[in-house]
Parts: sequence; C-alpha cells; structure tokens
Amino acid sequence: MTKAPNFPDFIEHLENLGLFHMDLGLDRMAAFVARAGRPRFPVLHVVGTNGKGSTATILAELLRAHGLRVGLYTSPHFVSVRERILVDGALLSEETWARLGAEVLSRTEGLGLTYFELLTALAVLAFEDAKCDVAVMEAGLGGRYDATNVLAPALTVFTPIGLDHQNVLGNTLAEIALDKAGAMRTGGLAITAHQEPEAMAVLRRVAAEVGSELVSVGEVLSYSRAKGRVAPAPNGKVFAPHMTGLRLGLPGLHQQENARLALAAFTVWAARLRLPVIEAACRDAFAQAFIPGRMQHVPAGAGLPELILDGGHNAHGLAALKASLDADGIRPGAVVFGCLRDKPLDAMLPLVRSLTTGAVMAAGIPSCPRSCEPDELAGLLGPGAVPALDVNAALAALANCAGPVLVCGSLYLLGEFYTNHPGLLERPEHLRGKAASSPLEDLP
Repeated sequence: MTKAPNFPDFIEHLENLGLFHMDLGLDRMAAFVARAGRPRFPVLHVVGTNGKGSTATILAELLRAHGLRVGLYTSPHFVSVRERILVDGALLSEETWARLGAEVLSRTEGLGLTYFELLTALAVLAFEDAKCDVAVMEAGLGGRYDATNVLAPALTVFTPIGLDHQNVLGNTLAEIALDKAGAMRTGGLAITAHQEPEAMAVLRRVAAEVGSELVSVGEVLSYSRAKGRVAPAPNGKVFAPHMTGLRLGLPGLHQQENARLALAAFTVWAARLRLPVIEAACRDAFAQAFIPGRMQHVPAGAGLPELILDGGHNAHGLAALKASLDADGIRPGAVVFGCLRDKPLDAMLPLVRSLTTGAVMAAGIPSCPRSCEPDELAGLLGPGAVPALDVNAALAALANCAGPVLVCGSLYLLGEFYTNHPGLLERPEHLRGKAASSPLEDLP
C-alpha cells in the first residue's frame, strides 16, 4: 500500500502494523527525517514514566495561552487514533488524516516503520502542515530509542521515573532511568521533576557525559495548588515571576507536581526565546487544562452510577490516585480494575484493595491482547474480587452502588468505556477559552 485514499484505508494499514509491535532502534525514523527534513518548529520532548500526558497537555495549554500555535502528540488513545495528534487542542479531520496519511506513506515507503513510528512521522507532517509554532511531543516508551527522539528537541522534560515496561527497559530503576536519560543530547537543555535518588543520579551522570544542561524543577519555581501561587526558587537558574490565581482545573493531588513541572519547563524555554511569561495567560492555561481519564468525575445518569475514571496504570499512579482520593475525602463504593499482564502486579494489587471497602470487580479488556484475564485477575486480587467480562459488564453489576464507582488500572480499560460514551472525551464547555494574542511579534 503506497497511498491512503481515505481515512478507513489508512487506519486499516496502521492497524495491520500491530499496535503493540516494537522494533527498538532509530534508523527508520532517522531515514524518514533525512527524507522529509528536520521540522521547522521546535520540539519540546516529554519523557518519563508517570504524568507524561498531563505534563504535556498542561505545557501545550501554557504555550497556546501565550498565543502560539501548538501541536500536541500524546499516546495512547482511548477510542480513535485521531486523539493522539492535536493542533491548538483540536482533533484533525478525517479528511486531513487521509491526506497526511497518503503523504506519510509515500515519504516512508520501504522504511518499514512500526505503528508508533508511522504515527510520529504523521504528527511531524501534521504540525508542519498546520504551521505550528512549537510542538509538545510525548515519548511513547523509554527515551533512547523512542521514535520521538530523532527530532532534536529544544527541551527535554523528564517526569517522574518509576518501574514500568520492565520487560523492555530494564529491571531496576537505574536501568530504566538510563534508557530515559538517553533522550538528552550534546548541547541540549533538559528539566526534570523531583526524582528518586537512584534515578536522579543517573540523569545527572548522563547529562554530564553528553554535555547537556540539566535543570531541576526546584531550581526554577514552586507552585501551591491550594493557594494558586507561584514563587521563583531562591537563586533560581532562570527568572520566574511571582504569580497568583493559578487555579488548576485538573482534579487530583498529584496534578500539582505535573503543573509545576509544565510551568517550569515553559519558563525555562521561554527564557531561551526571551518570550514573556504572562500571568493572565498562565491563569487561563491552568484553568482550561482538561484530560479525560485523570480522576474524571462523571455524575450518575443514563443507566450509570456516579463514576470516577482514572488511568493509573502502575504502582506509582495508583498511589497518587489513592493520595488524591484521600485528600478530597472520597471513598469509592466499589472499584472496577483491569490491567495489562506486563505490569508490576505485586506492587499494584494491594493498592487496588486499599481503595475501597466495597466490591472489587476484575474486568477484562477484550480489545487488548496483553490484558489479564478476568478470572486470573480476580484470583490475584484475592477473596471477594469478582470477575467481569469487561468494564461495561462490571458497571452493569454495580448500577445500584451507593457510592462513586472508581474505574482504574489501564487506559485501555477506560478506552472500552469511552467507546460507548465518547462525549465524555470532549472538553467541557466551561473549560473552553480563547488563547491570548501572540507575543512572538514582540520578540527581537
């Protein structure tokens, strides 16, 4: 197949590549860049284990609120692959996908790109086509060999690094951090969230070895979600203004640190460009940020109980979810949990049981071949856990639950829910706003 005359044809070609097929290495993407040319827009590269999607989304909102045209590339998607590539927060049309699909297949013919690589290449073409001023691109897995790592990013942003994808990246935190640290490059600029000492030591060592400047979020600014205040770090490495009224729209205690990292990353990059940091724009960005499936509250209705939807997919994510629920005084009446077989279940399952004193449903994820089977998962969760064919069957069994039902454990589990409720993927009307006028005109 060398062209995609319509959207379904391109999707069929993409799915035939295999969603979970991996072939580590950068040669194929490097060949694409050699053919297509390096992007004319700067790339801000978000790498890590937890909080990548949230950090990337908030960073994109900050850029957009400052008047820039912004491309955002994230993964995975819930229902449609179109969710992975946004321009100024909006999906591209199926017609645009078909046109860009034909172009990307032409430019990559014979290269043998994987599913994720082909989408990454399409994102580059899409952001060029839309004349984006900047792109925020989330790494799919790891750092050193991730397809996004061939784009010579202007800034690398490290979210917290934890144990995940151990079958690919390594069995220890140090091994995983070493792979992710491979996203840094000679003469580059990177900023990191607070890391476990073992991971931080690896990042600092690799930064010194390759000659990349590595800045810690604590060297830039602090942010209090409760007070809505931003303060510059004492003797900070870059100028960060005092700001007030930054009320974050995203629920979840852990989002404070994601927002802090995104704002610090924006501040560091803005300083390099002599781009002003506008307090009102930062307020708008924090207020308007929306990500489905991150402690998303859904009122009861349409045959569903009251829901909390969260894609916490590893021990770190589940611990953050529990802390957020505790901080908000929320005790789920029941939990629907489903996950992939390659996750650290020994660390995850006790956290799942601690989330409720009510029913625990072990849901299958039929659309995902890597998922745990319901009976197996129920056995691992222990006495009282009940298997369910899928999330919809689990929710039907919990239709009369007295308290909110928490659905968590995998983005793929949530994806099956959103397939039947696609309207919940859309940004609520009250969070929709307009970006500021572009400050680029003021640059020297």
